[in-house]
Order: sequence, then C-alpha cells, then structure tokens
Amino acid sequence: MSAPGTIAPPSADEVRASVEAVPLWYHTLDLPHGITTPGWFDLRPIIDRMPWPDVRGKRCLDVGTWDGHLAFEMERRGASEVVAIDLADHSQWDVPFRGRPAVAPTLEAMVGDDKAAGFATAHRLLGSRVRRREISVYDLSPDTVGEFDVVVCGSLMLHLRDPIRAMEAIRSVTAGAFLSAEGLRLRATLMHPRRPMALLDADPAMVQWWHPNLAGHRRMLYAAGFRIVRQSRPYVVRLGAGHPTDATAIHRALALGRRVLLGSDGLPHVAILTRPDPDAHA
Repeated sequence: MSAPGTIAPPSADEVRASVEAVPLWYHTLDLPHGITTPGWFDLRPIIDRMPWPDVRGKRCLDVGTWDGHLAFEMERRGASEVVAIDLADHSQWDVPFRGRPAVAPTLEAMVGDDKAAGFATAHRLLGSRVRRREISVYDLSPDTVGEFDVVVCGSLMLHLRDPIRAMEAIRSVTAGAFLSAEGLRLRATLMHPRRPMALLDADPAMVQWWHPNLAGHRRMLYAAGFRIVRQSRPYVVRLGAGHPTDATAIHRALALGRRVLLGSDGLPHVAILTRPDPDAHA
C-alpha cells in the first residue's frame, strides 16, 4: 500500500495497456515490471559505447528527443535538470518539396495525432522529471531555452535540410559539452577516410537529406564552431522489434556486410564529444 499523498506505481497490466495504446514507438525502452516498448530502434546495447561527459548535477538538453531515450538516460545518470525538445508534429518536418503531398498522410497514419504520445507514456510510467518542450532545433537560443552544461543530439541531422544551421543553434546554447551521435556513411568512410563528404539523398519517403562519412561529420562540427574532444568507434544501432522488416536480397547483402564490418546488423553510427571552440568567432 502506498503512503498517504503518494501515487501508487502502475501495475504490470497498466504498463502493458499503456504501451499498447501508443501507435508508434521510436525507441526501445525498459519500463517497470520488465516490460519493453516495441521501438523501431534499440539504443540499449550501445548506450555505454557513446563518449558521455559527466552529467551528474548538470543542466542537460536532449535535441530531437522523440520517445526520450537519451533524455531519460541523462536523468538516470544523475543530471539535475533535463530538458527534451522536439517538434509538435510531422507537419513541421523538413520534408523534401516533391514528397510533401504524399508523405504527410503516411506519417500521420504511422505516428498518429500526437507525436509525443510515447514520451508522455514513458515519462509517466518511469516517474520522470524530464521537461519536454515543443521547439525546433533551428530556434534554439539562450533567449528561448537558456544555456546547458551538456547537450545531446542523436540521429537527427540526416533528417534536416540544413544540419550546419542546426549545429550552430545547438552551439549557441552549449556552455559545456555537446555529444553528437549521427548515422555514418560506411562505404564513403572506408573509401575516403580523410576527405569530408556527404551524400545528398533528399529522400521524401524517409525524410532524409544528408549522409556524411566520418570526416564529413567531424567537418560539420568544426564548421559549426565546435572542437572535438573524443569520439567513439563506429557502432551499430540495432533495429527494434517494431521496425518494418525488409527481406529483399539487397537488404540481406547489406546486412551481411554490416555484420562482417561492425559485428552486428543495423544502422552504422558514430558519437563525437565536442565543446564550443573559443577560437571560433561568429
């Protein structure tokens, strides 16, 4: 029995029902009673491979939070305050011009009316104190959100038409460390390890724009006014239980190549820890 004035923790049946009520889970999250969300992407195996700064007692920001995995992780690691930002709905995404009429209905059918449903559900079930705000990365500034000791952004830049502008906005609110975890164009990294490159995809169906190699990711951070402190080895973000499957021959061949090179199938990523460069002047 709960003490007077406290809220009783949810039962296993309540957790299952809450999880099932969310139309789409982006992140695989561990919830009470050993229940896991059927996310599209599972960050749990790689979370400790990222070059985290110390967040204990720090004010932290998670950019492009979706279901909040990285925000809840910073809270778990002892952050004193965590703010998580994301867009209100899919109508604000950087959808390429040619895909706008077709992509909007698809996204609405997949995500539903409330993009924050997963975050709100996990937030409640975890008893979290993370504060979510609906704001674009492009609109980040000290006037809108203040400054943060630690800023984290994961797998967002490929969905943005102007990733450098986004990184500059992040720099404006970064008083300490910025952890940038993004997809890695593996072939271009192997073929051109020192040459900064990015493939322009502009795929309306996937809402994807730029796919940099490792040198390209590092150069983007440099261009936005950061200096690199350290980086992870390339790792794979595994596809979660809810991710659509693709059993084509091409997909199987690509999956085999990723397993050979990186030890697991999924989406190649790299995480880079940076700080604002005091020698970079606006």
